[in-house]
Amino acid sequence: MVVKLEPVGTEEYARDVLPDTFELWGDGRSYERYVEDFLAIASSVYGKRRPFTIGLREGGALVSSCKNYDRELRWDDLSLRATGIGAVFTPKPLRGHGFAAAMLGALLDAERDAGRDLAFLYSDIHPVYYERLGFFTAPSRLFTLRADALDGSPSGARPLEASDWAGVRRCFEALDRARAWSFRRTPLVWDWMRRAWNAPLPAGSQPVRLAVKRGRSLIAYAIGRRVLRDDTFVVDDFAYDGDDGRAIVPALLRAGAGDLRRVGGWLPPEPARDAFGRGSVRARKNGILMFAPLSPLGRAWWRENEAAIRGGRADATWSADHV
Repeated sequence: MVVKLEPVGTEEYARDVLPDTFELWGDGRSYERYVEDFLAIASSVYGKRRPFTIGLREGGALVSSCKNYDRELRWDDLSLRATGIGAVFTPKPLRGHGFAAAMLGALLDAERDAGRDLAFLYSDIHPVYYERLGFFTAPSRLFTLRADALDGSPSGARPLEASDWAGVRRCFEALDRARAWSFRRTPLVWDWMRRAWNAPLPAGSQPVRLAVKRGRSLIAYAIGRRVLRDDTFVVDDFAYDGDDGRAIVPALLRAGAGDLRRVGGWLPPEPARDAFGRGSVRARKNGILMFAPLSPLGRAWWRENEAAIRGGRADATWSADHV
């Protein structure tokens, strides 16, 4: 029996995989929108850097598949090559035969041989499955706080404009420098994230893109969505530059919430975690972050940072890093 790991063409993946995964990861979108969002990423420069969709074949038939994201992890002045694994899927009639485990094992071996330092994923199933393949689990949490607990004074926020994106990136990088390590946002990664943020939202959700300037300089921004059924402003990303930027974050998030009662989302990393009120924090049931060190450098990074990652009061990555 011949088992082969290989790229899956965009058309084949859209035809044979997306109809089955839509129920799992459609996230309120129409099927047409779900397919369009996939095609937009797959056809982007970022999606074409490496095979974006790969799979395991048995006798020529696709029996398991996943997406493969190219990322870079900054550790102080070092750069680690990382691969993000997303949308691991096996059709229901083929489950229980070990196809996904075989595919992931072959992928990790191939990435190790190619000089990659680590792999990461966000699990939507019990982490033990991936721990058996060599992944380690990191705390993955949600925060919620009352909007009226935030500073209600005028923030000076206005809608984010196309000309603001250079300032957005500068703000993020200023905040990011305070961290010992992070996933680096290259221009291609920023392009991928902007595509995701600009995609149409499901009915009942409203996009929020806010920026605050002092003079001509952007000092803080917030990106998220107002989810009306949950009465919540869900924060996907925010950053600030300098003390003035940090001080304005609570009022900025309050402005994003408007007349909604709550502000929430994935618990952000330090130091952003401390830029707003404490609120309540609880573990996520999906999107659980996991790492698999592959190289000596990757293992050294994990040994150095494991205790801080697992014991930290903030999460290790932004929700925008989710793959």
